[in-house]
Amino acid sequence: MELEAIITAFITLLVVIDPIGLAPLFVALTSGMPNEQRRAIGLRACATGAVLLTLFGMFGEAVLGFAGISLSAFRIAGGILLFLTALDMLFERRTQRRKGQSAQAHDPSIFPLATPLIAGPGAIASMILLIGTGGGTWTATFTVIGVMLVVIAVVFLFFLSAGLIERALGETGTNVVTRLLGMLLAALSVQFVVDGIMSLAVISG
Repeated sequence: MELEAIITAFITLLVVIDPIGLAPLFVALTSGMPNEQRRAIGLRACATGAVLLTLFGMFGEAVLGFAGISLSAFRIAGGILLFLTALDMLFERRTQRRKGQSAQAHDPSIFPLATPLIAGPGAIASMILLIGTGGGTWTATFTVIGVMLVVIAVVFLFFLSAGLIERALGETGTNVVTRLLGMLLAALSVQFVVDGIMSLAVISG
């Protein structure tokens, strides 16, 4: 791949995955956890997200096609699941559940961090399109995967700053931000569903 194509891939994935936007969500989802547990959750989420994006980038269209699932349907399902997380954040259900659970029982690393926040429908579609644009050669495939891993590393660096962000906000500020982000997450989940429905409508039309 040419340098221009690599830069385009990097910017595309950076915007779609949005490490800056994920940082406060990570703070809200891991509120009150010790730094060691946060690092483990962040590392697990990033590693899982990278594996999912790699697999979907290489085999996504074939797997979804084999299962009879369209990317639009995948987007709608991700939006619905994300909406449930948003409700938890808005009504503090996570905090109530955590009081009756061990610290390890509450682990948001796989859901919703790895998917659908890191490896969401947009990121998956971007990986499939970027690899396809590169001609589907092994060189293009591994180049796009390499670019994606750099973006995931940026996400992890922002996750490492979660403790600083939480200390700066304080308990009251964290509660306010959690609810605000819950609203934004709910809106994002609805947008996922709307985009999926519109894509299905275009395909059907």
